[in-house]
Amino acid sequence: QVQLVESGGGSVQPGGSLRLSCAASGYGYSEYCMGWFRQRPGKGREGLAMLDNNGDTVYADSAKGRFIISRDNAKNTLLLQMNRLKPEDTGVYYCAAQCARWRIPPRPEDFTYWGQGTQVTVAS
Repeated sequence: QVQLVESGGGSVQPGGSLRLSCAASGYGYSEYCMGWFRQRPGKGREGLAMLDNNGDTVYADSAKGRFIISRDNAKNTLLLQMNRLKPEDTGVYYCAAQCARWRIPPRPEDFTYWGQGTQVTVAS
């Protein structure tokens, strides 16, 4: 069992940056692939980026060039650095762990464990 807790969300102006963190606990965390997803108002959950235990990463087109996924195994933390934020990035951001498949973009149905989400609002 893995528990995930996101933090770092908030309000930011367009063009700004935020760094999201996902604290993980439980057995096997460091062996799992992990990902970041978001759910924008009125839309389904969409994959942004994922990372495996070797450090390989993939990004959805919406995240490529602006978002960076990384993990700190010593701190059991998954990170998402988000730069040049846009109003359309507004939504609830989730981290997830243990993927059954490696697909681009990441698919929520492939992940087993989820955090509760953190709100990101991009507005002037």
